[in-house]
Amino acid sequence: MIDYPILPVSLVGSYAQPDWLIDKSRLGQRLPPRVILNELWKPAPQDLEEAQNDATLIALSDQHRAGVDIVTDGEMRRESYSNRFANSLLGVDIDNPGEAIDRTGKAVPVPRVTGQIQRRETVEAPYINFLKAHTDKLIKITLPGPFTMAQQAQNDYYASPAELAMAYAEAVNEEVRDLFAAGVDIVQLDEPYVQARPEAAREYAVAAIDKALAGASGPTVLHVCFGYGKHVENKPEGYAFLSELDACTANEISIECAQPRLKMDLLTQLPNKKVHVGVLDLRDTNVESPELVAQRIRAALKEIPASQIVVAPDCGMKYLSRDVAFGKLANMVAGRDLVRKEIVSS
Repeated sequence: MIDYPILPVSLVGSYAQPDWLIDKSRLGQRLPPRVILNELWKPAPQDLEEAQNDATLIALSDQHRAGVDIVTDGEMRRESYSNRFANSLLGVDIDNPGEAIDRTGKAVPVPRVTGQIQRRETVEAPYINFLKAHTDKLIKITLPGPFTMAQQAQNDYYASPAELAMAYAEAVNEEVRDLFAAGVDIVQLDEPYVQARPEAAREYAVAAIDKALAGASGPTVLHVCFGYGKHVENKPEGYAFLSELDACTANEISIECAQPRLKMDLLTQLPNKKVHVGVLDLRDTNVESPELVAQRIRAALKEIPASQIVVAPDCGMKYLSRDVAFGKLANMVAGRDLVRKEIVSS
């Protein structure tokens, strides 16, 4: 396993995409798309990969300048955290989407499963050499989790949602193994729907997560959230499905703490995990001061030791403007540095 510094700082996954890359006004009108929406990309198709490469370099540069310890690609190649991978699989009719109820209760277009879910080819692993050529930091790559993908699909093939989730888990597991083989340091699964659908999660989420992470040759993280701050204003002070995750095979659990003003004693429900403590409220477009970030870290330290904490935003920073995103990122590191000095000097 990786020997982290004291209170390492990491993005959750996404970073602010440049306005020249994606139509952010259209993107922000709805919850993250579940189906492919190629029309959101501004560059011409023949220029898109080069533009996404350039945007990835910007995301890396901002993380380097801010002093982040664990970097990501900023998810610059994705319209949403889940749709790129979910729609790359065999067994999905991408030309005839289905419909499912999202976590706000609205019917939205989703992938329609019409056959056996299988990974067609690796999705993210081919870009790892590009990242490694431009950073010497620890690299984390995110994938949508199998439980969440099963909730975000119209199932016209499998006998049950649980069976569908296990099929997704097998495809995710192949990608996880390829990512580590390509040189990734950390892999994260995004599973927001275990919180949104806790009853179903108790039936089969942990089994699907464990299957997706089986044989991982490096540290793994599970991110659980209430939805992007831009779209969700009122968030509960506690998680409906959290203590159950201490039994899953992920080494680390990433949760929101800042926007929902989480009751910090809930951190003790994860005694066997490192916890990514969210210290940036991503609905608030004001940049937190280093001292406010430090206060949020200190609140976590009252419940769990520094050795158990990774400092992070609440969720992905996708919907922020670039100047606000960088300001928050830099002050997150500065706030961490304040607390780190207190720990070292004590």
